[in-house]
Amino acid sequence: MAANPEFFEMEVRLRPGTADDATACGRICYDAFGAISAQHNFPPDFPSVEAAEQLCSGLLGHPGFYSVVAESAGRIAGSNFLDERNSIAGIGPVTVDPGIQNQAVGRRLMEAVLERVADKRLPSVRLLQAAYHNRSLSLYTKLGFVAREPLSTLQGTPPKVRLPGHEVRSATIEDLPSCNRLCLQVHGHDRGGELLDAITQGTARVVERDGRIVGYTTIIAFFGHTVGETNDAVKALIAAASEYPGPGFHVPTRNAELFRWCLEHGLRVVQPMTLMTIGLYNEPAGAYLPSIFY
Repeated sequence: MAANPEFFEMEVRLRPGTADDATACGRICYDAFGAISAQHNFPPDFPSVEAAEQLCSGLLGHPGFYSVVAESAGRIAGSNFLDERNSIAGIGPVTVDPGIQNQAVGRRLMEAVLERVADKRLPSVRLLQAAYHNRSLSLYTKLGFVAREPLSTLQGTPPKVRLPGHEVRSATIEDLPSCNRLCLQVHGHDRGGELLDAITQGTARVVERDGRIVGYTTIIAFFGHTVGETNDAVKALIAAASEYPGPGFHVPTRNAELFRWCLEHGLRVVQPMTLMTIGLYNEPAGAYLPSIFY
């Protein structure tokens, strides 16, 4: 997309996002991700402008998300979000109008949320980065992020298989303490804020073995995360899904057993991703699927 000359040499200011920004932020989010994915011949993250607007509207209206908007010449030029639902924060999506690239707007949006992390004394902040996007990888590295895990985003038809001894059901509020303990066991922290939202929305599921919860998922999807004691627990949740909303779900590529099982059951790689972090990070002691936030 050609650069918009009206943006050049104009002062950019940052401010908190509001619900009224959803349409403009959604349009930029759709255009920005669409432009970079098309440039590298990958499918877009959002199927339509409406889908991107719906996401931005949800994030701007959620009390657990901090938002920052960039403005230039009275028009929105980009936005960024910080997921504050848990003690570990997640960043994204960060997007800049394709017509104002190379003006350091993305850096400023990232620095703004990192300042928020510092002000709140959060122990860690994380994000997922499209591995084919060299510029974002370079920017995040210069800002202090460390690449922790290569990921493969997978999509396809859920395999119609059952894992012996594993029973999957919808999660309830009563499951929250057990799921939080499981996440603490695997990651060293819980993600109860996200899980509570997912239970309320009716998307969360748990898998039991011998009457004990051994895994859970907020949803097997781009924006969902999954935790399991074993690969079999995660496989059971993947297989029990009716579909994988959005571009797909993220599998740690180093988990060869789980990755191979997905491929052998007809799932395909859509794109490579990288999990990056600043601050506290524990090597996971179990199986997991990260969300696009982390």
